[in-house]
Amino acid sequence: MSSHGPHRRTTIHDLAALRAAGERFVMVTAYDANAAGLLDELDVPVILVGDSLGMVVLGHETTLPVTLDDMIHHARAVMRARPRALVVVDLPFGSYQQGPEQALASAVRVIKESGADAVKLEGGARVVPTVRALVAAGIPVMGHLGLTPQSVGQLGGFRVQGRDPDDAAALVDDARALGDAGAFATVLECIPAGLAARVTAASPVPTIGIGAGADVDGQVLVWHDLLGLGPGPDPRFVRRYAQLRTSIIAAVTTFRDDVASGTFPAPEETYGDGPAVDDAPGAPSA
Repeated sequence: MSSHGPHRRTTIHDLAALRAAGERFVMVTAYDANAAGLLDELDVPVILVGDSLGMVVLGHETTLPVTLDDMIHHARAVMRARPRALVVVDLPFGSYQQGPEQALASAVRVIKESGADAVKLEGGARVVPTVRALVAAGIPVMGHLGLTPQSVGQLGGFRVQGRDPDDAAALVDDARALGDAGAFATVLECIPAGLAARVTAASPVPTIGIGAGADVDGQVLVWHDLLGLGPGPDPRFVRRYAQLRTSIIAAVTTFRDDVASGTFPAPEETYGDGPAVDDAPGAPSA
């Protein structure tokens, strides 16, 4: 990313500068230090500690069971990698729905206890007072419109949003309102590409799409989707840039077979009885 040097942290102002320059950027989810460190090596400008961890890491069917403690735990892990990326943490369901006071208490915990840079919350006009309160307290806020997974029951499932003209107009208004309230960027999830272009044009701040076409300022994918770690089927908007699930299955199968046949460990993977200079383990033990 051209907007920051090798030792400077990415800021919300860098994202605004990228939008002004017409440069698209990426955001990728991470839930642990290893993933965050790899993303930082690759100069990914924004890392999202998403409540998607409930589904891809913790095994829940939705994001709804994720707790604030879960989010802080994983955000701490990400921050231990000391990433230069802007690290954004989802406020989970139940941690801000009661209004600005609850949201502020939750967001303060996230920032103080994890060291992350910003929080993300879902919703349009109804969360504008909350966004204003958090920004007034000095906490950067990312918005999220369209398919909002924390409202999946009300939305009738994981469905494309904004196809109705009234709903589309409301999304445009919501994006403008979030930006005017001080949100520094807004995620647009699962909305028609034409609508995403309209929303981006109306929004005073960068938009980040996932299933929202190409006419947005940035794109986000979940780590497990991008790398092909899940069993599938994938949503239409996912592109698997690797098939690591297949590679992992092959590797573990070979390990199992090598142990069964006695070919692992081999002599070169075994410590002898005499003195040696290589007895320091090079990797964590089980």
